Amino acid sequence: MKFFTLAFISLFFGVGSLLGAAFTVDGSHTNVAFKVKHMMISTVNGEFQKFSGSFELDDKTKALKALSGDIDVASINTNIDKRDEHLRSDELFDAQKYPKITFVLDKVKGDKVYGKLTIKDVTKDVVLDYEFGGIVKDPWGNTRAGLSLSGEINRLDYNIKWNKVLETGGVAVSEKVKLEINIEGIEAK
Repeated sequence: MKFFTLAFISLFFGVGSLLGAAFTVDGSHTNVAFKVKHMMISTVNGEFQKFSGSFELDDKTKALKALSGDIDVASINTNIDKRDEHLRSDELFDAQKYPKITFVLDKVKGDKVYGKLTIKDVTKDVVLDYEFGGIVKDPWGNTRAGLSLSGEINRLDYNIKWNKVLETGGVAVSEKVKLEINIEGIEAK
């Protein structure tokens, strides 16, 4: 019985390496960015500077099999301190109560990824454009892989509702937010 249990555990934990290569997101070569219209005439760019995640590629086909990530909401940066503090406040992201944004991949179909995005207290299905950048060996012997995700979400769907109506009838901040995520990972050894 003991031999069977040990064999089962070895097989179970060895399966991951047989089915795919696991990568850890390299924060210094990854960018989690967004764009949103301001006053409906210009675009404000921002990013989250702290995040973590991992993904898995099929060993043979190099297809994306798994992806998950956590974003530290308090790390939001639009290069304007006052605006960043407002974004962290309970009027918008409420970073103190909801410190993380999460994404978990459900499936990949062609050049689209389907997954669950959680912001604040809301989890929604999202579809993002997907582009695989490739795999390389770096000068230090590490295997690296890159991929990009992009798309659009409606911030109101995630209870990020603050806005101001303008005299001209428009609003200060668009409901639509464009996402641009460029990921580089290092294969786990």
